[in-house]
Amino acid sequence: MSVVAASQVDRRTLIRQSARKSHRRRQIAGVVAAALCGLGLCIALVPLISIVALTVSKGIAAWSVDFFTRLPTPAGIPGGGIVNALVGSLIIDGLAAVMALPVGFIVALFLAEHEGRLANTVRFVVDVAAGLPAITIGLFAYAIVVLPEGHFSALSASVALAVLMLPIAIRAGETAIRTVPQDLWEAGIALGIRRARVARSLVIVSALPGLVTASLLAISRAIGEAAPLLFTAIGSQVFATSLGQPMASLSLVVYFDGIQPYPDLQRTAWGTALTLLVIVMLLNVSSRLLARRMRRFTR
Repeated sequence: MSVVAASQVDRRTLIRQSARKSHRRRQIAGVVAAALCGLGLCIALVPLISIVALTVSKGIAAWSVDFFTRLPTPAGIPGGGIVNALVGSLIIDGLAAVMALPVGFIVALFLAEHEGRLANTVRFVVDVAAGLPAITIGLFAYAIVVLPEGHFSALSASVALAVLMLPIAIRAGETAIRTVPQDLWEAGIALGIRRARVARSLVIVSALPGLVTASLLAISRAIGEAAPLLFTAIGSQVFATSLGQPMASLSLVVYFDGIQPYPDLQRTAWGTALTLLVIVMLLNVSSRLLARRMRRFTR
């Protein structure tokens, strides 16, 4: 065997050994990384599972037919319910969604279609608004609605929650609209259709599953907030449906009853917290199922 052939064999052997060692090292690194990811997942699930388990264990005892169908009772008198808070949350959050979602999706359509200084400025403002504390938004609604009216009201609470929902609706809506292929825009415009008609009849329809998900996520974000309602709706022990009056809410029941020293009111707070937890879970699960079903339909 010549010297050249021997050196080539030695080089191949060295490369093979180096590749074997590198492969073993990558395997070990992959196993370690997977183990660390699993450990991180377990650590992240511990507080979540603990919160859910504690809420279910303490709240399920309060659930009954009377709990969902009767008005609250004074401390020490059993049998009180949260029907006024259920209806109040439905009115406040429903009106907030009517205020925020159309505006949010129009802005999302503008951001998805345009680039430039104005669009970037709007995105920056929306991102800053998304990070604002909820209590700050409550103070804002108190200043612009409650003080001019001279009294607390459900309308001011809806305004506060609408402001809270708006950044989520805009950013999630923009993401949903951007999933629509650009070819769809170009095909509609090439046929001579106006851009507004293309957006309304083609783009919005194609992005509808994502927009539905964005809507339910925004509602889920607002439905459990108590801080803005402390400055606006303030809560009520009676069955109120007028937007110009103070109104009860599920989150306010959790806050006010949870800090009371009376066991029956604390039980009501835990039962209401469990109700909120179930509602939020149903909204999130239904948003995924509805989006999947609508995505199949739009195809």
